[in-house]
Amino acid sequence: MGKILVTGGAGYIGSHCVLALLDKGYDVVIFDNLSSGHIETVETLKKYGNVQFVKGDLQNISDIKFLFREYSIDAVVHFAAFSQVAESVKNPQKYYLNNVGGTMNLLSAMLEADVKKIVFSSTAATYGEPEYIPIDEKHPQNPINPYGQSKLMIENIMDDYDKAYGLRSVRLRYFNVAGADSQARIGEWHTPETHLIPNILKSTFGEGKSFKLFGTDYPTKDGTCVRDYINVEDLVRAHLLALDYLQKGGKTNFFNLGTNDGYTNREVFSACEKVTGKNITCIDCPRRSGDPASLVADNTKAKTILSWIPEKTLENSIDSAYNWEKILEEKFKKENN
Repeated sequence: MGKILVTGGAGYIGSHCVLALLDKGYDVVIFDNLSSGHIETVETLKKYGNVQFVKGDLQNISDIKFLFREYSIDAVVHFAAFSQVAESVKNPQKYYLNNVGGTMNLLSAMLEADVKKIVFSSTAATYGEPEYIPIDEKHPQNPINPYGQSKLMIENIMDDYDKAYGLRSVRLRYFNVAGADSQARIGEWHTPETHLIPNILKSTFGEGKSFKLFGTDYPTKDGTCVRDYINVEDLVRAHLLALDYLQKGGKTNFFNLGTNDGYTNREVFSACEKVTGKNITCIDCPRRSGDPASLVADNTKAKTILSWIPEKTLENSIDSAYNWEKILEEKFKKENN
């Protein structure tokens, strides 16, 4: 069997997917420009199976074509993308060139090499402001920012490539991803960190740190935003099931990945206090623009077709994330002493 190419495999979700593939005995090629991924993560992954790493950029088509010439690749799992909503509003060109342009280069190289299977990391941001909750796959896709727009463009391109060239895709629309590897081998490691749970956990290290809560006047049970938190290990299991689905001849499809359950920011905050055993100072701040009140997935389709069932709780995610944050904190202390 050929190798699985994982673009963005040195990043947060990509690296957890690589680990899951290795645990299942796959050979993996990671392609990453290390703009937000870490070479240390790649070195860790190499301890757990057959991984080759190629540093390159999807915006440079010769980098990606080299990859398909060099390795016998059976299928692609495509994570590589910029994903900061606020940045995409300020600098849409960066997002369209990288996310859309880079994916076009990847698909072009796949066609040239006759590789016709891809699992694509999409997003609930393709839905925009929810018209109803929970959100199923029939919900209209009206993104409200360039990040969501770039992912929707790629989904549409993939439909056209299926019709014209027989390139089959599974698009996985993520809700909010949380947690780390349960054995603390790898975890979430962004600079700067913008996600809620790691930022709450980071505020527990050192004295006098406080956490800012944006928006307390939403039409929700406690006034704070509601989000559907899916554990990263559950999430990557869905990628392996999607890959298996394509390898067995499954047709192009798309699935929501979430838990069918929502937690308010205050509930997440309380869960973090419970797991860490620490009181965290919280400062209420005004809303940020572009944050919908509630985002919760209907995951019936993924359960039915992929036989995927999320198994981990919010507390499981926070617990694994906290164990990982402690490792990062130690690492930074050593480096700064």
